[in-house]
Amino acid sequence: MAPEERKLLKKKIIEKIAETEKKIKGMEESSKPISPENSIGRVSRMDAINNKGVSDAALRNAKRQLNSLQLALTKVDAPNFGNCSNCKKTIQPARLMFMPQSTLCVSCAR
Repeated sequence: MAPEERKLLKKKIIEKIAETEKKIKGMEESSKPISPENSIGRVSRMDAINNKGVSDAALRNAKRQLNSLQLALTKVDAPNFGNCSNCKKTIQPARLMFMPQSTLCVSCAR
């Protein structure tokens, strides 16, 4: 990977980390527990519990993505960064720009 590509990718990773952290803060607000003393109807409470479950799953995924991005940021300067962890071939730069946390090339990811 060329130094310019690496520098651009590092910037992209930092931007995605900031984006994901912001998204996580918003999701944490919407996934707070539903208090049983709230005076809402039974059906509304069931909807709220269902929505909380969906929000919790999205929050877990966002936190997992944040961890992957932070790991990618620590490894971006390593000489083997951008190589597939499975077949060891170079991961396409467009894939890394879209998903900087990718450790697999398109072929191995299938």
